Amino acid sequence: MSTESSGRKALIFTENDQEVGHLGVDGSVTSERIDLSTEIWHRKGTNVESIKLRVWMPETATESPAEVAVVSPVEGDSSPPPSIALYTPDQVPGTVIEITDLDDLADETISTLNLIVIPGSQAATRLTIHAIIELSGGTLSSNYTLDGELQLTYPELTDK
Repeated sequence: MSTESSGRKALIFTENDQEVGHLGVDGSVTSERIDLSTEIWHRKGTNVESIKLRVWMPETATESPAEVAVVSPVEGDSSPPPSIALYTPDQVPGTVIEITDLDDLADETISTLNLIVIPGSQAATRLTIHAIIELSGGTLSSNYTLDGELQLTYPELTDK
């Protein structure tokens, strides 16, 4: 994991000391919400098959869950937009965003997925993102599952 600030981090995935991919998240507080922009980079020669992000605020995940919205869906240059599902899973906290059928985006860096998170309580300042990114291709193996979790903090939420 790489940390630039408490609200800006990257989850870096490696194999044999070589970076396979990363999920970068840059968030800022506006009014009483967190605006998040993401970047998914992957090694040349691999393709993104699917993206699954689970987003929640641990302090209030069960009694007052945060609201999560997709602002700018992932979109390619010439193909139809990918399939996006947004739902609340059973048995685990948070909101899940699943993206499949990436078509011409599969071999690119994906930097067009922006989210808004509205905390369920003024006490909530920590944000967790669990990411599962499925890649295919590559020279060392045929498939990769990038699986990890980012913890971000936004203490300025309590200043509102």
